[in-house]
Amino acid sequence: MSQAPFHREQGRTQGVCILGATGSIGASTLDVLARHPERFRVVALTANSNVQALVDLCRRFEPELAAIGDAALRAALEQGLRSAGLRTKAAAGPEGLLRAARLESAHCVVAAIVGAAGLSATLAAARAGKRLLLANKEAIVCAGSLLIEAVRSSGASLLPVDSEHNAIHQCLAAARDAERAVLRLILTASGGPFLRRTDLTGVTPEEACAHPKWNMGRKISVDSATLMNKGLEVIEASRLFGFAPERVDVVIHPQSVVHSMVEFVDGSVLAQMGSPDMRTPIAYALGFPERIGSGSPRLDLLQTGPLQFEAPDQDQFPCLRLAYQALREGPASCIALNAANEVAVESFLNRELPFARIPAMIQDVLAECSTTPPDSIEAVIELDLAARRRARSVLARSAWNC
Repeated sequence: MSQAPFHREQGRTQGVCILGATGSIGASTLDVLARHPERFRVVALTANSNVQALVDLCRRFEPELAAIGDAALRAALEQGLRSAGLRTKAAAGPEGLLRAARLESAHCVVAAIVGAAGLSATLAAARAGKRLLLANKEAIVCAGSLLIEAVRSSGASLLPVDSEHNAIHQCLAAARDAERAVLRLILTASGGPFLRRTDLTGVTPEEACAHPKWNMGRKISVDSATLMNKGLEVIEASRLFGFAPERVDVVIHPQSVVHSMVEFVDGSVLAQMGSPDMRTPIAYALGFPERIGSGSPRLDLLQTGPLQFEAPDQDQFPCLRLAYQALREGPASCIALNAANEVAVESFLNRELPFARIPAMIQDVLAECSTTPPDSIEAVIELDLAARRRARSVLARSAWNC
């Protein structure tokens, strides 16, 4: 993974594009950017379908370009921008997202679109040689080798925004030869809202989305509740940092103070700690190799209380086991895992699938998926679509009791 320094030209601000500006990561990023107007300027913002929210952000930050993912909403976006008296240009659909990702004035692209929908734009930013702040873990899960190769060949730089991978990035900075010096990576997981709950029947979307520590979107909150979020992060860590699955471990840490750790061959363990606030890793990635203010509350160790660590129960939360299985089987299985999970979570949120049956649906899809690794973005998309079709077929033919 490229970690090339990012130096500002004297007296010039750096242009930032945010893919997924209306989500929780987008909001946190904009908060950090607003604290440093002398360093950064927002040049492009995108959203999936919330035209009004996107126009409101454009009114505040006045970017050059705004793109809406739903192509049918282009006219509404154009009208909204005109009514606001803005010079911001409008774009829409997949091409609009690609245009934002490649925008010449965007030195830095924050990839924060949830799910596989952000894959093509993230890859486009890497191929354009941007400084890529990766919050879209699905891009690595589904197309890790393609993304890493694009970063290397274009001279782009890649910095993870996920709190766990950002923490590992910080800890690995202490290793001159990570491959020889590091014994294992240790990802921490809060355990989600059901850590101590033994009966998961009857879980509602509202309960699953009530995360005890982090303020996240609905899809990621459900993934945290099933531990699939941590499973996807295991795949991401293996791909980003080049460590085999057996060298990436997970521990439950309910306090969410230690965001991840690195164990070295000499017995040392380095941990990155901080308040559970996404502005911290975002500020680290934006300012790297410098440190800039994030607005996050300071960590008061005297008030945190005891720090607990325990092994995850993979019988209670089998999604973590399924993620390790997919990682060992190869890229095609990882694509199927992610696609099946997205369909399962959407079905649960729509009250079509019981929470407790999410792992079974994913396992059914994995059992039927292709094992041929993709060699292009088109092949990745084809495998993703095929897995989604299988997931919907499993959903349709099963008598789920919601």
